[in-house]
Amino acid sequence: MLVGFRIAAKITMPVTFLLTAILAFAFWDMSFVTILASSIQSLFITFDILYIVFGAILLLNFLKFSGAVDRIRDGFSGISRDRRIQVIIIVWLFGSFLEGAAGFGTPAAIVAPLLVALGFPALAAVVLGMMVQSTAVTFGAVGTPILVGIKGGLENPELTARLDQMGMNMSDLLNIVTGNAAIIHAIVGSFMPFLMVLMLCRFFGKNRSWKEGFQVFPFALFAGLSFTVPYLITGLLLGPEFPSLIGALVGLSLVVFAAKRGFLVPKSVWEMEEASKWPEDWLGAANLKSTKEVSDVSSSKPKISLKLAWLPYFLLAVLLVLSRLPQLPIKGWFTSFSFGLSQIFDTSISASSTPLYLPGTLLLIVCGLTYFLHGMNKKEVVAAFTESSQMIFKAGAVLLFAVAMVRVYINSGENASGLLSMPILMAEWTAAKVGMVYPFFAPIIGALGAFIAGSNTISNLMFSLFQFGVADNLGMSPTWILALQAVGAAAGNMIAIHNVVAASATVGLLGKEGSVLRKTILPTLYYLLLTGLIGFVLIGVVGVVDQFMLNN
Repeated sequence: MLVGFRIAAKITMPVTFLLTAILAFAFWDMSFVTILASSIQSLFITFDILYIVFGAILLLNFLKFSGAVDRIRDGFSGISRDRRIQVIIIVWLFGSFLEGAAGFGTPAAIVAPLLVALGFPALAAVVLGMMVQSTAVTFGAVGTPILVGIKGGLENPELTARLDQMGMNMSDLLNIVTGNAAIIHAIVGSFMPFLMVLMLCRFFGKNRSWKEGFQVFPFALFAGLSFTVPYLITGLLLGPEFPSLIGALVGLSLVVFAAKRGFLVPKSVWEMEEASKWPEDWLGAANLKSTKEVSDVSSSKPKISLKLAWLPYFLLAVLLVLSRLPQLPIKGWFTSFSFGLSQIFDTSISASSTPLYLPGTLLLIVCGLTYFLHGMNKKEVVAAFTESSQMIFKAGAVLLFAVAMVRVYINSGENASGLLSMPILMAEWTAAKVGMVYPFFAPIIGALGAFIAGSNTISNLMFSLFQFGVADNLGMSPTWILALQAVGAAAGNMIAIHNVVAASATVGLLGKEGSVLRKTILPTLYYLLLTGLIGFVLIGVVGVVDQFMLNN
């Protein structure tokens, strides 16, 4: 419906929810109470998503009305006026840092409106914002997809006993998977900045030219390696918590330094076409114009410095990192407050939220600090809240049905028919059909989970034990298959349905989700096909082994 018939998500998602509920009730023999419990569970998840999106939109509007957006826009001219270089710095590197710190769709929610504020089309901003949710995702939110997803998906008495017999523990297994996944990502992900530039030039450039994207290939590859090399080293030596964070910080330092000095930067500056000539389907409803154009709200005041303009984002990054480090007490403080429901309607389905721990809370804190740091007045604050609220209400109804559909789909294992849950049944069918070429398809199963659930972590929770079992039965390396699962699940985030809806909401692009998916499917296919090929060569041709196979 979204991609083929170009029907808006506000119509598509309610229809898909009803279809999924009917299938679950009629064929999986799920009770009406279980379907209702899944729907109530979705309310908590929808709240979490909308809370983050609202905070991201509000911060951008605070910066707009304070004059910071104008200053940031001017600042990028000092680094490079070339839009291709700006995309690499903002999306690939800054976005990867946000993913490493917070994850869960935060990069697209923050990067997309920032790009619009800097003069990019809304559609381009969402497409590029979704693309950053790839290489950095496996180690996003300080390693959550591995530490929670893979670990939670694998934990069972049989595997624990087997690890004990081998003189290993779960941490050892996770470190092996981390290293394997980092190797694959380092190969595939190094070309992602180049793909971002290609997508920008081909679909949103004045000449719709691939060639203009190829002009920046040397710089894009340099930017890719500036992130993936420290990312790989960190993954091999330090575990899953910090590859994305350290890779992004090192990459930002190197790439900004190189861009300022013109290292590998094309001589010709690439600019966007005038906004008045953009097609209507590129435009969103977000009003992120400069403060000069909203002078009826913003009072005339001195132009703030570039450092002060960027300070809210710096504070956000610091707060995100500090709140995610298990070594500090801040995480415990934030997670100590939660609300939820356990065993909804006497089912096994529970739901909860820890609002203080969500990036939305940190975004609101930074908004409060921005009010004082940028000397804003009450009129500007009211205008920021008004614009942000109008956008979030439109996204709420769409997300509500999208997440409800996902929860019914995932919880379909709670049934009286004896059937496995829908995603596990699909994965088992795939494994049975492909046999010894399974390594090529393992990333696709991971991507399927992320596409549906909108989360690498949830995909890993759903499919890790399944992937491990298939690898074991086929005599293949389980740790490499798990790595392919983790990498594929990261790639699937680029087409995750409710992530697309959430990112589109930040720039007022609701109703055009199909246009986003038709474009982000291209880098997703690149990531999955190359990852699958690497897996097939390593496991099917070279025949890599690990300690599990040696002990069988």
